[in-house]
Parts: sequence; structure tokens; C-alpha cells
Amino acid sequence: MENLIAFFSVIVPFLAVLTIIVFVHEMGHYLVARWNGIAVQVFSIGFGPELVGFNDKNGTRWKVCAIPLGGYVKFLGDMNAASVPDHKELGQIDPQTRSTLFYYKNVWQRIAVVVAGPIANIIFTFIVLYALLLGLGRYTLEATIDGVEPQSPAEIAGLMSDDKVVRVDGYLIRSFGDFQRIVATSPEREIAIEVERAGKNVSLNVVTGSTERTDRFGNVSRIGYLGVSRTAEQEDVIFVRPSPVEAVFITFDEMVLIVDRSFKFLGELILGKGDVDQLGGPVKIAKISGEAASIGIFTLINLMALLSLNIGIFNLFPIPMLDGGHLVYYLYEVVRGKPLSPKIQEMGFRFGLFLVLSLMVFSVFNDVF
Repeated sequence: MENLIAFFSVIVPFLAVLTIIVFVHEMGHYLVARWNGIAVQVFSIGFGPELVGFNDKNGTRWKVCAIPLGGYVKFLGDMNAASVPDHKELGQIDPQTRSTLFYYKNVWQRIAVVVAGPIANIIFTFIVLYALLLGLGRYTLEATIDGVEPQSPAEIAGLMSDDKVVRVDGYLIRSFGDFQRIVATSPEREIAIEVERAGKNVSLNVVTGSTERTDRFGNVSRIGYLGVSRTAEQEDVIFVRPSPVEAVFITFDEMVLIVDRSFKFLGELILGKGDVDQLGGPVKIAKISGEAASIGIFTLINLMALLSLNIGIFNLFPIPMLDGGHLVYYLYEVVRGKPLSPKIQEMGFRFGLFLVLSLMVFSVFNDVF
């Protein structure tokens, strides 16, 4: 019984988070498609056999399927969920219906539909993080260094006690927590730190070390290490609820930082310098979702926003099968004035499918073993 409860405590939050993210993404595609007069045949959450569904007045089949790991919007005239055109079906459609087909829309309309999914995920992330910041506020601690460990990366670089951290890698530091987060996500990497010292701004370049951290759930991760400390006296901790305008800038800065660190991590993986154990797939995401839910609903909502941002950015990668791959095809059409040949596009989709499936298999293997 305990194992069953533990299973559902992981799988339920995971499916809830994934379903919302997928719905937001596909709704972006759907809305922009409808605004451009495109006939949408299917709006699906999940793949495989249909569990439940209905047809709306526009002829779209809305359904939930048995394999809840994704979703898709299928346009009239598409061969499959990847929006590969079915040229045989296209040739049989009457001329009056052609004006509603995605395939026959101009290239800018197709580009708008393709980028709408990732943009919807990015906007969703902004709205959620912004609402959490305005609604909950946050406790902050001034980013002033109290102590520097001997022979640490901080001391070697010249950081001193009473230095107030102003910026790191160009990002404005509003609290010691901001400083810690950037350092933690920069293991064994050079970072540029600007501090205020005796009324003057001093710029330093610091090469961080790395150390292992074990969280409350026993998960071990490699994080950046600097060797500075901050004593948190009760009177130093301040509750801050930013104004609606200030919250916009804070939320935007947080999202830019997340994207920047994600790309740096990916770059290090490609160069063979990154820690592949930190790469997570569905199993790891499910585990983290369950852990977040056990902390509280707002932690789970925050995680959902961060995953939505990463999924939106990932879908813009120029890989056939992903939205970014379609975008590359359409940008080629803009430049050359004609689309890629169907044969080349089909080869690209097959390569993209192989790449995406390989990544999924690797990530699942990495999660389990």
C-alpha cells in the first residue's frame, strides 16, 4: 500500500505538470492557426489510443490519449502529428477547401503557427513567475560577503569581507540568494563579478570550483563553489513584495538567467565538459515533480513554469520533428523563394525522429542507471 501511495505521489504531479505544459504549447499552435483560417483536424493531449474526446463545431477532434507524454495539433492535409504534408490527400482536396489548409498558407503564416507553441510556453512561464512573485513576495538577504575561506577561489580572485556583490556575469544581484544561485549553476567556470568596495565598484574574474550537494531528498548534484559566507541574522532578512512594474523586470531577468545557464550547460555537454548525470529525462522529471509537490503547491507551480520555459526553448532547436526544424525549412523558403523539395524534407524528418528518439532513450537510461 505504501509503495502504491508513493507511486501516485510521483506520477500524479508529473502528469498534471506535463499535461498543462503540453496543453499550453499546443494551444499556442491552435489559436494562431485558427486566427489564420487554418482547418485543425485534431487537438490531442497524449499519443496512442483515444481515451476520451469530442468534435467541436469547426470539425476539430479534441481528445485525450493513453500515452500522456506529449501532444499535438494536426492540420487538415497533414500525414501525421509532425505536420508532414500528405501530398496524396492534398491532391484530392477540392479547391474551395485548399484555402483552409496549412500547406497552402503563405510562408509567414506558417512561421507564425510554428513559433506560436514555444512562444506560448515562454509567455506562460512569465505569467506564472510574475504572479508568484507579486502574490507571495520573497525574503531577501543583502548580497554582502561576511567571510572568505582561505585558499578558496574567492580569496584567490581577490574577493574580500564586506564586499557587496552588484553584478555577476552582467546580471543585477538583488540578494545573496541571487548570488548563490548563479555561482551554484557555474561549476568550474569563469564568472565576472562586480562588487562595491569602500564606495567604489571593483570588477573581478573568478574561476569557481565545484562540490557535491545533497538535497533533502538525497539527490546529489555538482554545483559551483566559491568559498564565501554570509551570516543571516534575523534583522538582516527582509520581506520584499515588488511593485507590478518592478516585478516585470525581476521576472524577465530570472528567465534570461535560466535560459543562459541552460545553454551554457548544454554547450559544456557538447564539448564533453558537462556532468551528464545532471541531464534528466521523463523519469527524473517525474521524480522531481513528486518532490516539489511534497514541499508545497507553489513549489510545484514554480517547477511547472521552469519546465515550460525549457520545453519552449528546446522546441526552437533547429531539429526536424521539432518546431525549430519546421522553422528552418520555412526560413529557407523565405530566402530562396521556394520550399525545400519534399524528398529532402522527408529525409530531415526521419533524421530528426532518430535524433529525438535517441535523446529520449539516452535520458531514460541515464535516469534509471
